Amino acid sequence: MNERIGILYLDDEEQNLLSFQALFRRDYDVHTATNAPDAVQILNSKNIQIIFSDQKMPDVSGVEFFEMILHDYPDAVRILITGYADIEAVIDAINKGQVYRYVTKPWDANDLKICVENALEKFRRDKELIEKNKQLGEANAELEKFVYSASHDLRAPVASIMGVVKVAKMEGTDEKSAAYFDMIEKSANRLNEFATNIIHYYQNNHSEELIEEVNFESLIDEVFDKYQHLAENVNITFRKDIAANSVYRSDTYRIRMILNNLVSNAIKFADNKKQPCFVDVSVVQNKEKAVVRVSDNGVGISPQILPTVFEMFFSNTDKNVGSGVGLYIARQAVKRLGGVISASSEQGKGSRFTLKYRIRHEPDQRQYHLSPRGRQ
Repeated sequence: MNERIGILYLDDEEQNLLSFQALFRRDYDVHTATNAPDAVQILNSKNIQIIFSDQKMPDVSGVEFFEMILHDYPDAVRILITGYADIEAVIDAINKGQVYRYVTKPWDANDLKICVENALEKFRRDKELIEKNKQLGEANAELEKFVYSASHDLRAPVASIMGVVKVAKMEGTDEKSAAYFDMIEKSANRLNEFATNIIHYYQNNHSEELIEEVNFESLIDEVFDKYQHLAENVNITFRKDIAANSVYRSDTYRIRMILNNLVSNAIKFADNKKQPCFVDVSVVQNKEKAVVRVSDNGVGISPQILPTVFEMFFSNTDKNVGSGVGLYIARQAVKRLGGVISASSEQGKGSRFTLKYRIRHEPDQRQYHLSPRGRQ
């Protein structure tokens, strides 16, 4: 047998309580109280889904009572009983006590029954929505874990394929075979990049910030070294310019992730017809802010596409390379660090991505833990 729905009615007039109880006691588990402390005691000991309260009472108003219990009993449906002249109380009840509706005095029995039925329906819908959201959150978490695990495990065989292709090309092949190996290598690189981006997406969402002093000089050199082999294929020159006169503290892991994605993106959209091709990374930092810019003289981005470059699975139809995830991940990582990122571009001339951060004036003493799988 299902537990009966609990209703609480707070009113300092005993006659109102008796009438209410007589009206609903057969169908519901009705509880009444003449003062706020007794009402709170009932809420603490009984399972209450619907709460009625009179507005005008000697010790506490209905609005004040609802505001008082809102934090501890947010799921209960709250209904205010008030006179026609108390419109300000109704407004306060909506703003402060988050009431579902109000009932005017003297209340009509049939109207009150309809009110209870509607309130009960609202309570059930809200509970179903909370449960569905919980299930959806759990499903999303499981899906994210699966995608992360699959992407992580996928990198090993992809790396093996790339290694075999490099060995085969070094041993010498005919022109036709070399072309096939190049195709395999490009596909493997794209697959490896996509798997890496999925891992970064997961880690950005689940790893807490690890705040430390950022050494832009060595960090940018590290990023350049990572992509040097790709840059040589299209004859790209890396350049850096750092003007920093204060210590910058942030999450080095996320800064590295952002720079990796922006530099990789610049290489993909390089214009081989230009000599020289370049990718510039500049840092301007003072006591108030840090501004990082990644610029290139590549093919650029058309004005129609530019507003969408940070969206998930963005694709530059002019040069369809990459997974379309990197810039989205970069923006999400920038947000986690409390910064902003913007893009400007002129088709045929190149692009510039600008990151702006506020300086953390005090060292962050908090200790953080990484996601279960750790950072890669």
